Amino acid sequence: MSFSSLGLSPAILEALVEQNFKETYPIQQQAIPAILKRKDVLGIAKTGSGKTASYVLPTLMNAQNERELKSRHIQVLVLVPTRELAVQVREVYQLFNISSSARIKTLAVFGGLSINPQMQALKGVRILIATPGRLLELIESNAVHLSSIDTLVLDEADKMLNMGFKEEMNRIFDLLPKRRQNLLFSATLSKDLRGMEKLLLKDPLFIEIGSEKENIDLIEQTAYFVAEDKKGPLLRHLIKSKDLKQVLVFTSSVFKADAVAAKLNKNGIQAVAIHSKKSQNARTENLRKFKTGKLRVLVATDLISRGIDIEFLPFVINYELPRSPKDYIHRIGRTGRAENPGEAISFVSGPDRDHFKVIQKKIKKVITIIDSKNLVF
Repeated sequence: MSFSSLGLSPAILEALVEQNFKETYPIQQQAIPAILKRKDVLGIAKTGSGKTASYVLPTLMNAQNERELKSRHIQVLVLVPTRELAVQVREVYQLFNISSSARIKTLAVFGGLSINPQMQALKGVRILIATPGRLLELIESNAVHLSSIDTLVLDEADKMLNMGFKEEMNRIFDLLPKRRQNLLFSATLSKDLRGMEKLLLKDPLFIEIGSEKENIDLIEQTAYFVAEDKKGPLLRHLIKSKDLKQVLVFTSSVFKADAVAAKLNKNGIQAVAIHSKKSQNARTENLRKFKTGKLRVLVATDLISRGIDIEFLPFVINYELPRSPKDYIHRIGRTGRAENPGEAISFVSGPDRDHFKVIQKKIKKVITIIDSKNLVF
């Protein structure tokens, strides 16, 4: 199905052509017409399934009206759980916001940076993407007001609940006008999310696209039995011998992420660690380089990885196994997105063998295991 059949404006269709967007994804086919008609929507779909554009395109079009807003009042609020996702969502808005006659000012605000520049930048903003904590700080400073909002979007709503934002979100909801459009998007439909759905949504369109677990068949999975002290040499061997590019490596701690990245660089493989101890500017810049192919290896912890949304990420390597099968699915789900194949490699040391058997049982898949003792590296 083409975008031209969904009711989008000529300006947005022109932007889609310019960005070489041709075919719609299933969630876009259902969500875009409903949002244009101002219906509430509950969309359940894995990251990488076209979810962001499914609300960005229609909310951008709906915001292109002549409704006057008071100073520092916004029209569309998008709540997200992480700084990285806030930046990425704004990038998508900017991608399609090309109309010279009706250009909509958008802004992403989040913690980790000085609040003053964000306060100054809010003047004239119609679409605001925000993390809950920083938004409340801006509200308390009278830098932004929510009484004119006509559309609320919760992106990765399940993660916001899992990360402990429920109280902050409830405080924000209390400040919103009662009459508004509500759009909830999530990778999973948890019990807590069901409760939020009943609280916020009125006669919503319910859309559910295949989960990460249902889509991991697109991913080629391999594991290596390897001693703990041989993981570093094996990682370097695989990257060099297979000439891997755009490799996302997972570790379980900040310390290990820094150590792995340092060792890769020492051996001539360009790598950067990204985690909560890095400054926001450094994280944003390194993520940009990785997404554009200017950085070969990104070493990440689980929390930071939730903001990494790359359509064609080819390789994921579990340097250390995650704690649970669910986290394993989430990690390898960074690749094999939007119907594109990917490759996931896991390192399994002696103490992890039983845990890896549990992971395979839970995902109902037997993974090819190679004993690294048979390799020369």
